[in-house]
Amino acid sequence: MPSKVLDSWSLIAFFEDEPAADAVEELIHRAAQQKHRLYLSVINWAEVYYTMERAGGRAVAEQTAAQIATLPIEIVGVADDLKIARQAAIYKASHKMSLADAFAAALAKEKKAELVTGDPEFKALAKEIKIQWLGQNL
Repeated sequence: MPSKVLDSWSLIAFFEDEPAADAVEELIHRAAQQKHRLYLSVINWAEVYYTMERAGGRAVAEQTAAQIATLPIEIVGVADDLKIARQAAIYKASHKMSLADAFAAALAKEKKAELVTGDPEFKALAKEIKIQWLGQNL
């Protein structure tokens, strides 16, 4: 079954009903039908949480977290072997990107999955990982 990794950008677009929301909703629907697997790094989960708290307060962040928990998305933590964390550190050290984005990219590489995003920070990694671009002409 094909796999996809959501980054913070894609989930925030979904929850804030931005132009890419419909595409993310379709990915979630297809995952519910077991047409592909969806992953989210715990670091990106935290980024979504704090973004929603900054925008709307703790109650909004908690509501968003509760909604994520109902979606067919597997939250992936930092494993004891630190393989994903090491790859994220390499991406962060060698590219101009946030640490959360580096974790999303590292997770996509580890899972041999396509990263779903509209964040232009990932352009630098387009030759290393598969990227499904949303919402922008990148």
